[in-house]
Amino acid sequence: MSTTPISPQNVQKIVNPNPHHMKIYKVIVVGDSNVGKTSLTYRFCEGKFLEASEATIGVDFRERTVNIEGEDIKLQLWDTAGQERFRKSMVQHYYRNVHAIVIVYDVTNKSSFDSLNHWIEECDKHCFLDIPRILVGNKCDEHMAVNTNFAQRFADQHHMPLFETSARLDSQCDNVEAIFLTLAHKLKNQKPLIPKENFDSRRLGRMASSTDSQTGCGCL
Repeated sequence: MSTTPISPQNVQKIVNPNPHHMKIYKVIVVGDSNVGKTSLTYRFCEGKFLEASEATIGVDFRERTVNIEGEDIKLQLWDTAGQERFRKSMVQHYYRNVHAIVIVYDVTNKSSFDSLNHWIEECDKHCFLDIPRILVGNKCDEHMAVNTNFAQRFADQHHMPLFETSARLDSQCDNVEAIFLTLAHKLKNQKPLIPKENFDSRRLGRMASSTDSQTGCGCL
């Protein structure tokens, strides 16, 4: 049986069909139901306010390509359900291979701000260490029930930048842009992430080695 030789040029085409492959970053948007997660992602990707929005069931996907320092990168936004009954079987899927997180609360609803600890605990449980996170207070075009200084202290405590905005107002469009462009800059310039379990095992290994060297322990 005869075979046709493959030229080096054809090998290159097979091995690397797209030498300029665009980087894609998975960003999940979390927070209580009705805080405006869908409106924020729609405003950023479509450039307008989503007038008729229903509760997200499972997850919605939106994408937008942005240019950061001369390089095109794609942000894949996962708009996740806020209600527990829609999240139970999906949580691990949401966080799989995630690169960044946007945590949203409603500035007119104090209980949505009080829930932030829950969302941060969920992120800590399922995410890589040092994954970029941004805190967003939405609906600032209405009466604010959450004080900005109080929210800023919370953001500082958890090492997150804080943005207050309104997905509804056209005048806030640049502010919504700034949220996701800030995230895009962080993603482009970040160092490789270390899985939490690997970090913990390395730290425990170093602690064990340090203890053995200090005690001179040897097993026979």
